[in-house]
Amino acid sequence: MKSNTEKFGKTPHQPSLWTRADALKVHADDPTTTQPLVSADFPVLSNEVFIWDTMPLRDLDGNITSVDGWSVIFTLTADRHPNDPQYIDENGNYDITRDWNDRHGRAKMYYWFSRTGKDWKLGGRVMAEGVSPTAREWAGTPILLNEQGDVDLYYTAVTPGATIVKVRGRVVTTEHGVSMVGFEKVKPLFEADGKMYQTEAQNPFWGFRDPWPFRDPNDGKLYMLFEGNVAGERGSHKVGKAEIGDVPPGYEDVGNSRFQTACVGIAVARDEDGDDWEMLPPLLTAVGVNDQTERPHFVFQDGKYYLFTISHTFTYADGVTGPDGVYGFVADSLFGPYVPLNGSGLVLGNPSSQPFQTYSHCVMPNGLVTSFIDSVPTDESGTQIRIGGTEAPTVEIKIKGQQTFVVAEYDYGYIPPMLDVTLK
Repeated sequence: MKSNTEKFGKTPHQPSLWTRADALKVHADDPTTTQPLVSADFPVLSNEVFIWDTMPLRDLDGNITSVDGWSVIFTLTADRHPNDPQYIDENGNYDITRDWNDRHGRAKMYYWFSRTGKDWKLGGRVMAEGVSPTAREWAGTPILLNEQGDVDLYYTAVTPGATIVKVRGRVVTTEHGVSMVGFEKVKPLFEADGKMYQTEAQNPFWGFRDPWPFRDPNDGKLYMLFEGNVAGERGSHKVGKAEIGDVPPGYEDVGNSRFQTACVGIAVARDEDGDDWEMLPPLLTAVGVNDQTERPHFVFQDGKYYLFTISHTFTYADGVTGPDGVYGFVADSLFGPYVPLNGSGLVLGNPSSQPFQTYSHCVMPNGLVTSFIDSVPTDESGTQIRIGGTEAPTVEIKIKGQQTFVVAEYDYGYIPPMLDVTLK
């Protein structure tokens, strides 16, 4: 099988750049790009588990899909430990904040189902204990493959290392609910190579995760987005004129921004089943701007490619900043060039009064955006917070050319299907 570069004779594209000049245009609290305040009296989906990254069942074209009238979501999930001595403080109270902050080390993939696109019922673990080859099951994408109910779950197997993997199973429905069967054999797909994508050996703080497979609406090929960092030893990257962009006088100093090296990676499948992949150069890099471009995903609209990703305030480089939330870019073709939406890239950020209220947003093709509640202040000073670990209110954005606008807010965890598949 010839490689992509052998077939085309050259690297297929140059990465687009999210520049420091772009990031200087980011402004928190613009009402057109700010998520509405989440109330401190939010409902909790479960008192038994925390949930965070939410992955709606979809097809390879991006459509959110229900099966036999049942909506299905997958979530990163961890047990709550209200009675565990290690999470009891000196006053004998449950330290939910510490429990919440420790969740990543015990993250597992669970699924939920609903007749209404909200009011989710817990189905349970997707994979039995011991099936996944690593300690942590981190975010990815569940794909409904056909009318027989076959599902490919792409996810990130973490610790030791970080490997993009997939596991195949099947969704089964009854009039009373949904179950997941199979999901017994995990297939490793690829890891960071150290040439295009940074490895753990090059940077112990590297990121390589969040697979999002899709079928390109133009060439029909199977591709995958993922989060990465640009290859190279930590601290060795150069933040040059191209990465800085057109900044005003006084903004040329980049400080220690060479440590921020996020990118949106892409791979192409060599087969139709998504078992054999070749990594390609990143679609987008943020060297000198940000260190995380998590959960990248597309919305295809009006013949354009809308690339969305999520990022944090604390992962920005020296001299630039922005809220936790969704950032977006648009191009006329898959391989770009991409330009930042709204001039800056900011699409939907948390308000500065509640900077950690939501995260891990997923923009769906119908314009609805789901996320989870992280923490919400319960007093005016912001010193007292309530931990979430549950679904946030869904919001709606409208995409118009190179601009986006927040236009509506819906119920907590509202993820309606775009099409229903009747299983055979």
